[in-house]
Amino acid sequence: MRMSDVKPSAELCSLSINASVANLTLERSDVYNALNVQLISEIIDILDWTTHRSVGRTGSLRDHDGAEYLRVLVLRGAGRHFCAGADINMMRDAGVKSPEENRIGSERLDRLFNSLWAHPCFTISAVQGVALGGGAGLIACSDHVIALDSSRIALSEAKLGILPAVIGPYVYRRVGSAQFRRLAMLAGRFDGHEALNIGMVDQVSTSLDETAEMVDATIATVMSTGPVAVTEAKSLTQTLDSWRGTDEDLRRWTLDKTSEMRGSPEGQEGLSAFLDRRPPAWSPEDQDG
Repeated sequence: MRMSDVKPSAELCSLSINASVANLTLERSDVYNALNVQLISEIIDILDWTTHRSVGRTGSLRDHDGAEYLRVLVLRGAGRHFCAGADINMMRDAGVKSPEENRIGSERLDRLFNSLWAHPCFTISAVQGVALGGGAGLIACSDHVIALDSSRIALSEAKLGILPAVIGPYVYRRVGSAQFRRLAMLAGRFDGHEALNIGMVDQVSTSLDETAEMVDATIATVMSTGPVAVTEAKSLTQTLDSWRGTDEDLRRWTLDKTSEMRGSPEGQEGLSAFLDRRPPAWSPEDQDG
């Protein structure tokens, strides 16, 4: 076994692998899964490891031993709450640190959120209880969010006289300019239904059992799509978000990308499967058959 195949060790979160699905659970339920330096670092390590074990990164469905590479990552919080944001002790320490030291802490948080945002797997967050500050940032960085209707979400930083700056780009992209500005200024909590209305979450459940069913249904849908295409769709969005060229250059770029994907092994397999009226190689139906 190669060292890169060994899961990273962690104390404050856990990682379980079920075929091509990675389940990442925050395990500080006694403090509502608040983010401290150790937990942030452990999550980053797991996100890095699952990135390198993903189909989107390797371009293969299985490794040299026949184990499936990853296609979906599900993020959960243990206990009654998803994530209460920054740990109170970390916040207290920030008050006595120099600007340079605080910058290092912010860079660590930025790496956490960007690692989730850019993760090559399809990412799902299953939310219950509170998701405050950094917890709301984890939601905003996920591809699909399922929240209990009783969940309470907030960009709560202004209550402490600070700004949701590090999570800002991700929340802004998810809900848009006007909603981000309103949420950042009010810093109030809103439930799952309002989160759905403004686009902060994608589905609302009435029980944890229903949340689990929705997660399973979403995973099943993802498994019917080309895994490299899923990763490329995320990259496409990031390119469109940051495009600074002309419209004509963008059109040329999209034509090149379309040609590239149609000629790729996955694109060729998808087309052949369609014409042959069979499941593609990435489909669970094909692997079961």
